[in-house]
Amino acid sequence: MLKSAVSKTLTDVLQKAQLLDEAALQAYAAEALRTNRRLGVYLVDEGILKTQDILKALSEHLRLELINLKSVSIDKTVIERVPVKFASYYHFMPVALEGNKLSVAVFEPLDIHSQDDIRAHLGLETRFVLAGPWDIEEALKKYYGLASETIDQILTKDLGKRSRFAQEDGAGLEDIEHSSDDPSVAKLVNQIIVEAFQKRATDIHIEPYRNKVRFRYRIDGVLIDANLPPEARHFLAAILSRIKIMANITITEKRRPHDGSAVVRVKDQTLDLRISTIPTLHGESMVIRLLPTTTTLLDLEKLGFNKDNARKFRELICRPHGVVFVTGPTGSGKTTTLYACLNEINDPNRKIITIEDPIEYEMEGLTQIQVNPGVDFTFASGLRSILRHDPDILMVGEVRDKETADIAIRTALTGHLVFSSLHTNDAASAVTRLVDMGVEPYLVASSVQAFVAQRLVRVICPECRHEDQDPLIEIRQDIVQSLDLSDPMSVRIYKGRGCDHCNNTGYYGRTAIYEILLVDEAIRSAVLDRARVEDIARIAIKGGMRTLRQDGWMNVIQGITTPAEVMNVTMKEDALAGIRV
Repeated sequence: MLKSAVSKTLTDVLQKAQLLDEAALQAYAAEALRTNRRLGVYLVDEGILKTQDILKALSEHLRLELINLKSVSIDKTVIERVPVKFASYYHFMPVALEGNKLSVAVFEPLDIHSQDDIRAHLGLETRFVLAGPWDIEEALKKYYGLASETIDQILTKDLGKRSRFAQEDGAGLEDIEHSSDDPSVAKLVNQIIVEAFQKRATDIHIEPYRNKVRFRYRIDGVLIDANLPPEARHFLAAILSRIKIMANITITEKRRPHDGSAVVRVKDQTLDLRISTIPTLHGESMVIRLLPTTTTLLDLEKLGFNKDNARKFRELICRPHGVVFVTGPTGSGKTTTLYACLNEINDPNRKIITIEDPIEYEMEGLTQIQVNPGVDFTFASGLRSILRHDPDILMVGEVRDKETADIAIRTALTGHLVFSSLHTNDAASAVTRLVDMGVEPYLVASSVQAFVAQRLVRVICPECRHEDQDPLIEIRQDIVQSLDLSDPMSVRIYKGRGCDHCNNTGYYGRTAIYEILLVDEAIRSAVLDRARVEDIARIAIKGGMRTLRQDGWMNVIQGITTPAEVMNVTMKEDALAGIRV
């Protein structure tokens, strides 16, 4: 016997539609009650039925309208009329208000008791339309704000918390015992982290200002507002304290920067949170980096290498010795590229050791080492010890100083294959960077196999991608001249309109563009002669190197990214290099 009239309505419909028999429904309904889930949501979560099958059955048998909440614009007055606690508790989304009749989007029609509650408290009659459960959840976040229900519950449960959690210019006293251990604050923090993960964010930024606090996610390299309700500012101190406790950071000292880490589980994924705080004018600002502890490493083509560059790169990583440097600014995907290389050459016959700060990916078959400057365990000191462990291949997270560079290069000269990264703007600049560090040019010329520069560009959203009918003629001409094409009007350029799938940005995901400077005889001679960056770049281009901008333009004409993305991350090449500037 089912305990809920809502479940009875749904089970009757599902039986009439012959989607499930009575015995199966009884069992599923009992399990849904046990796990505190609505029957329809349980059936979808467990993969028993599809959302559209349930909606279609309800629509046909109850004669209810199906709507797409993503394409509906809901008036602000409707949102103001219905408190978030009602919408969240009864799992509906208010859509329209006409006189005394409130149209609400539901996945399972509400029972008579629920309708009576709404009528009694809001003074409104209800009219049902149907929508998917996740569409309703996303609409609640969009119009009421992320975690609005949790914030409302905290304020309703204890109005005194508003003053206890509030800060005046970052100088207020905080009730640490209550704020850090409050389960509602913990739930609020969890919701922020889960939302960031679901939206593919790499970082969460928490930034205090006078009388407000800003929560932002970095998605595809761009910061996007997290859409928390304004009331979240009252809980800034509590939120920061909760995250600090998770990361084992002291919550009493707020005048100094702090760093920490925590491991959390989101769905089936374990995340490593790297947390950093810094004092600002109006309180502590915090950034949380979200790193998956395990990840599916991509092959070179999926990273963004075209066929020619992938072939060159595979030849490099299969060489018996030498150094391969991947260069670029922070956040340009260097570590991901290095791990893709290690993934390709990882086998039981080789000893591969990495030394990093921090370790960003866990990979089976590798010996991974984390540097710790606090105990004087640096890249340089770690490299000396690593060599006594008989490695075949080394990966040094970053070359930051002459000592590390010298050891890495001399390691390559003794028959090891070494991968590392440098912070330079392009491949040619990496040569002079090493020399400026104090590395002798003859060591660079004799040990380094290649310098690979890379940048990340956003990929056009596949859901709203369309051809740009009116691109600037200057851009067409630039692409044609740079790639030595024939006709500017033959170049097709694409962009994204912006949709719910891509958060209305027009982009979804990122890919890399590359330039590979192979150290051949001509480059070696230039290095030994201490040639300028421009001269090295000119020689490399003459020898067949495709520049970052050229590789970016190739992605543009293939419809992968937009000209704006390429121009945003690359510089125009020198006119003496023989290509368009």
